[in-house]
Amino acid sequence: MTIHFAPLEVPVHRRLQTAAVVQWVFSFLGLAPTCIFLFFYLLFTRFWLLSVLYAVWWFFDYDTPSRGGRRVPYLCGLRVWEHMRDYFPIKLVKTADLDPRNNYIVGFHPHGVLVAGAFTNFCTYATGFRQLFPGLTSYLLMLPLWFRAPFFRDYIMCAGLIPSDKQSASYPLFKREGGNAIVIAVGGAPEALDAHPGSYDVMLARKKGFIKMAMEHGAHLVPAFSFGENEVFDQVGNPRGTWLRWTQEKLQSIMGISLPLFHARGIFQYSFGLMPHRKPIHTVVGRPIRVEKKEKPSAEDLDALHQLYMDELSQLFEEHKGNYGVDADTHLNFV
Repeated sequence: MTIHFAPLEVPVHRRLQTAAVVQWVFSFLGLAPTCIFLFFYLLFTRFWLLSVLYAVWWFFDYDTPSRGGRRVPYLCGLRVWEHMRDYFPIKLVKTADLDPRNNYIVGFHPHGVLVAGAFTNFCTYATGFRQLFPGLTSYLLMLPLWFRAPFFRDYIMCAGLIPSDKQSASYPLFKREGGNAIVIAVGGAPEALDAHPGSYDVMLARKKGFIKMAMEHGAHLVPAFSFGENEVFDQVGNPRGTWLRWTQEKLQSIMGISLPLFHARGIFQYSFGLMPHRKPIHTVVGRPIRVEKKEKPSAEDLDALHQLYMDELSQLFEEHKGNYGVDADTHLNFV
């Protein structure tokens, strides 16, 4: 295999973009295990008191993730996220106003491999969420597993990430005066296994939990489609029915996280590695779907709103696909 190395004369701003994405990829793939190792390693050194004090702090702070987390605006606005935004680049596209007097559930599609668009748009200030949707605070849902990692849990809470269990996801929606938007990658970890370039499979046909939550809280639904999300990584072929896909799905059911065999480019060469390709991502936020509060919605109510949501997502995709290089005869496939 021929390795294509990056030229030596790469401009400084592009090197800064690459460095920003390197730390993000490491944070996503390696920081949690590193933090767990560090916590236990310190117990057997002269710095053991640090882990003990943290354990005490963790005990008293245990419920914070399920109560809206602990966002640190300064960290969300760091320049490093602007460099990450420009690496791809990533852009947040608004199609309608969202009244800050209401609460919202934003359905993010597709999940992609590492949800680069969701993190950059809704956890950082780099793409202008606060300016596009004034008065709204966004919370991105993440697997509860990651909030059990010492030190790492505090880091991800700084960006407005909260666990995806029902109790934690519902907490921001209890605010009667509105102003909160929880962002759900509806397809979740299983959808990452379908994150192939050119794929428009969306795991939504049987996903109704977020629909029920919206009705129980009277939170309006907002579909969002991230064009280019599946293009930034390549993935080993794993069609449904193959042994690889069966193994991945079995491990996902046991561990709670999916294990897509993805690859793209490296830091100093373009031939292989875990760095994403420089492909543009455009996250288009659609029109809100008004939802009336029903504490105990019927199955018929859920089915009707679920179908309306799928129709609105399809329409959003059809209206904007031509702007982002998707063929006219390509349509969303709900699985």
